[in-house]
Amino acid sequence: MLRFLSLARSLLDGTVPILPKYGLPSTPDHHQQHTFRASPTRRCVLTLADSASNILAMPRPRHAAQTESTMRKLAFLLLSVLFALPAAAQSADDILAKYFAARGGLDKIKAVQSERVTGTISFGPGAEGPFVVERARTLKMHMEFNLNGQVIIRTYDGKSAGWTYNPFTSNPSVQALTEADLRNIFEEADFDGPFVDYKSKGNQIELAGKEDVEEKPAYKLKLTNRDGDVSYFFFDASTHLLLKWQGNRKVGAKEVPWVSFFRDFREVNGLKYPFLIESEELGAEGTQKITAEKIELNVPIDEARFGKPNPPTPPAPPAEPPAAGSPKPN
Repeated sequence: MLRFLSLARSLLDGTVPILPKYGLPSTPDHHQQHTFRASPTRRCVLTLADSASNILAMPRPRHAAQTESTMRKLAFLLLSVLFALPAAAQSADDILAKYFAARGGLDKIKAVQSERVTGTISFGPGAEGPFVVERARTLKMHMEFNLNGQVIIRTYDGKSAGWTYNPFTSNPSVQALTEADLRNIFEEADFDGPFVDYKSKGNQIELAGKEDVEEKPAYKLKLTNRDGDVSYFFFDASTHLLLKWQGNRKVGAKEVPWVSFFRDFREVNGLKYPFLIESEELGAEGTQKITAEKIELNVPIDEARFGKPNPPTPPAPPAEPPAAGSPKPN
């Protein structure tokens, strides 16, 4: 499903267009990019997890030019879906071992060669749309998110090139990923997520205590990635499955705390995945949801899906009603 989460950890400063439901224009003019700005009572966060289990946390979009950031967030959220962590051990490595076993086994996780996650992202009433995330070894990805009839696309070929298409800019076109995007692409496209072979990826993981999560005893792991970003994962002490993710996301120049909850675990080809991820900004009202409708493993994916995308055909404008008094067709 997303960072998706996780989509996610990139995923938190993206943007969506202003929706007609809120009395604002849904497409930008040539001079100004309109974005959906949530009021203090409507702000919420979208989350998935590592790989198709990396959908972690996406803040409510704020700048149309950054809508593709939402896709990155969707990526991380998706990684969380595939690779939620375990709980109940005396060391971080013990907890990880129990997590891999609870999910179905490390060998099965590493045996997955491709994945496709389809579902729905909801930012709130009247602001939701379908998504699809496809990944294949090694580091290949294709993400699409449809909002208000417009499709956002982000791809990476697994080697050195990636592209994005954002219809909510003033001049929509397929653009190559920037050098900064490519430096961060590993987190988005990492098929196994940050916990499998975490040391070789430059991640540090340590046991940070034990807390209750929704009245369930849980072990808390602290993850510091190679860039120094810190987040926390909470694992059910009984089932060893991931219950919660918590961390800060940068929105502009500001660090904003987010939290995500992983629910509705189901088995797919012998591996367990959360089919629902609910996210929110701490201290704010409103919840964003990523709901996986279908997770497919080891499916054939056309290599062209990971290359430069073709811009989707824009939706046809609504037909104008006939003028008053005009003759009706026979």
